[in-house]
Formats: sequence, structure tokens, C-alpha cells
Amino acid sequence: MASLIFITHPEVVIDPSQPIPEWPLNAIGRARMERFVDLLADRNVTAVHASTERKATDGAAIVAERLGLSYKAHDDLGENDRSSTGFIAPPEFWTVVREFFGRPHESIRGWERAIDAQTRIVTAVGRILREDQTSGDIVVVSHGAVGCLLTAHLQQVEIGQESRPQHPGGGCFIVIDRSTFTLTQDWRAIEDGFAV
Repeated sequence: MASLIFITHPEVVIDPSQPIPEWPLNAIGRARMERFVDLLADRNVTAVHASTERKATDGAAIVAERLGLSYKAHDDLGENDRSSTGFIAPPEFWTVVREFFGRPHESIRGWERAIDAQTRIVTAVGRILREDQTSGDIVVVSHGAVGCLLTAHLQQVEIGQESRPQHPGGGCFIVIDRSTFTLTQDWRAIEDGFAV
């Protein structure tokens, strides 16, 4: 059974002087992605896809290079559009995120609405599943909020009621059946490996 493995990028260099989409993975994030590739060694990964944001392409490049593949980047796999506010430091950021998930049909501070971001990401993943001509596992490297919105769709629950990645630095993944577009493994951190 071939799968789509959706991973949220791990730790990044937080630099308020740079646009958020340009933030790279930091040393911890890169090391965690390298550990994730070790977990993929026994799987038949035949394609790698990513958001166009640097932190996601950094992660996709690590996976692709180690497995002898290339990767494709897609705008519609990107994080919800937060350009109206730019960087918001914690803890205020987490307050705004709670509002984003708690009021999905409203634009919070000018952010892309959660319901619109969900439609975009579900459509993007569905398109990749339809169009990818390989037969093995697909790895998608994207973002935490994107993963939560996708999970809500897969679990058929309201946005904000889905299960969530628990590692504070990101680097968590779910597994989706390629043929049925259904969730076969809930969120696990890279370090936890695949469920048996």
C-alpha cells in the first residue's frame, strides 16, 4: 500500500528582519530532517513535493538528495497567508493562531481565512495524488497549520477540532493512503518513527 507522508518542517532560523517565507531550517531542524530520511530508507519513496517556502524546500532537499530524487515545489502547499501582519512574536502569535482556528470563516487580522486555506491545501494534495505518476510513497514537506487543516478534512471534523502535531519545534508527520486519500497514521514526531 503506497502512502503520502505529510511532514511539517522542523525548527527554523527565526529572523524578524527577513520575510517569513525566506526563513531557512536551523541546525536542529536540519539534523531532525536527516533523521527522518533514515526512517524512510526502508520505504519505497518515489516522489518528493514541498511548499515553495524556504523552510519546506530545505527539508524537501534533504529528503530528495539522500534518496537520489528531485523535488517539486508548489505555491498552494504554502502556509496560510499572514502577509497582512508579518512576524508576530509569541505569545501574541499563539493567541492569533487560536483565533485563526477558532473562527475559520473569518479573516483574523487580515490573514487568509482558515476555511480558504483548507480548501487550497486539500485541493493541492488531491492534485498531487492524481497527477504523480510514480507508484511508491510520496513525501510532502509543508507547514504546521497546513497540516492541521488537512487533518481536519481527513478526520471529517470542524477546523480546530482535529488532532495536532505535539512537538513544539514541528517536524511531525501523518501518513495518508495514496489510493483512498484517507488517514492511516495520526501525528507522530520524527523521533517516534512510523507506527507498526
